[in-house]
Amino acid sequence: MDDEALVVACRRGEEAAWETLVRRYQRLVYTVPRRAGLDEDAAADVFQRVFTTLFEHLDRLDRPDRLAAWLVTVARRETWRTVRREVAGRVPLDAVAAEIPDDAPPADEVLHRLEEQHALRNGIAALQPRCRDLLMLLFYAPEQPPYAQIAEQLGIAEGSIGPIRGRCLDRLRELLIAQSPGVFLSRSTALSSERDC
Repeated sequence: MDDEALVVACRRGEEAAWETLVRRYQRLVYTVPRRAGLDEDAAADVFQRVFTTLFEHLDRLDRPDRLAAWLVTVARRETWRTVRREVAGRVPLDAVAAEIPDDAPPADEVLHRLEEQHALRNGIAALQPRCRDLLMLLFYAPEQPPYAQIAEQLGIAEGSIGPIRGRCLDRLRELLIAQSPGVFLSRSTALSSERDC
């Protein structure tokens, strides 16, 4: 489901839709306070306030398709409020703002990566089981198993792994382009050459 459909389902009170929405954006929201230098507890508080605010404003969201940007904006505001509370009366706020560490990628870049990851998960889930299993073994295992082990596990010839992998990546690329045009094309191209041996 896209964000707009999720918001509509959340407005109807569908608990599964709310859980999906929170799972989809939890890393993005949590990244904002952590980038600002807040510890885990403070970042968790910001996270809670952001999703509480979202829940309270579900019926008033004008652009559900811009949900990610809305969440980042709310997370920044809540982070700034937390920082202000922590330093109130100790140092001028301008001095604090200048010293907030910000060496992580910008929030919109993080959002783009999350969108790519989401598109990739959906694409892999839509593949036939043999392709899905092969790609999981090749690209998602903590340590890539030897081809002999992969062949035995999948019941295929060791020499066919490369050609099958190529066809599976082509199919995955087609699915990604169909499901999310423009979001994942460059990443799927890179993925096909990531392990070329």
